[in-house]
Amino acid sequence: MSKVLIVYYSMYGHVQQMAEAVAEGVRDVPGCEVVIKRVPETLSAEVLEAQGALEAQKASAHIPVAAVEDLVAADAIIFGTPTRFGNMCGQMRQFLDATGGLWAKGALVGKVGSVFASSATQHGGQESTILSFHTTLLHQGMIIAGLPYTFSGQMDNSEITGCSPYGASTIAGTKGERRPSANELAGARFQGAHIAKIASKLSAK
Repeated sequence: MSKVLIVYYSMYGHVQQMAEAVAEGVRDVPGCEVVIKRVPETLSAEVLEAQGALEAQKASAHIPVAAVEDLVAADAIIFGTPTRFGNMCGQMRQFLDATGGLWAKGALVGKVGSVFASSATQHGGQESTILSFHTTLLHQGMIIAGLPYTFSGQMDNSEITGCSPYGASTIAGTKGERRPSANELAGARFQGAHIAKIASKLSAK
C-alpha cells in the first residue's frame, strides 16, 4: 500500500473541506491509503473567538494533530494552507520550520509533495502561496506535482473559480462566506488521485 498523508491548516473550514475532497481522490486509487492530519494551532482560544473562528476549530477537533515524524512514514504528502499575504499561514510555516532534523537526515528526499490552498479573493495569492511553498519542498528533496490540465475544470471560464496548474484552490470570500464550489472540490479530488497514482508508481519500483 502506498501511503498518502494530507497535512493542512484551516481557520474557517475551507481548507479542511478541500482536504476531505483530496482524500476522496486518494481513496479512489487502488492500493493507496490516506491519512489526514492538521498542524498544531498557534493562536489562543481568545484570538480565535475574536476572529470568529472558534466554532470551525471545534469542528475539526476530531482530526489528529500532525507531528513532523508523521511525514517520514508517507510516500506522498499533500499540504493544504490558507493564504496569508501571498504566502502560507504562520501555523504551517512553524510546523515546517520544525523539520530541520528530517532535512539533515534526508528523510523526505524522493517523496512526492503537493500543495492546495485558499484565499479570500480571486487574486488573493493562491498561486504565489503554492509556488512559494514549493521552495521548502525542494529544499527537502521532494518531487513536486501539481494539478495538470487534464483536470478539465481548469479550462472552464463560465464561473469564477480557484485551481491552477500549481494545485487546487478555493476562494473563501472576504468574510469567509463562500464555500468551496463543485469545480474546486473536483480539482481537489483530481489532485488527490493524481498524487496517489504517482506515489503508487514510485513505491512499486
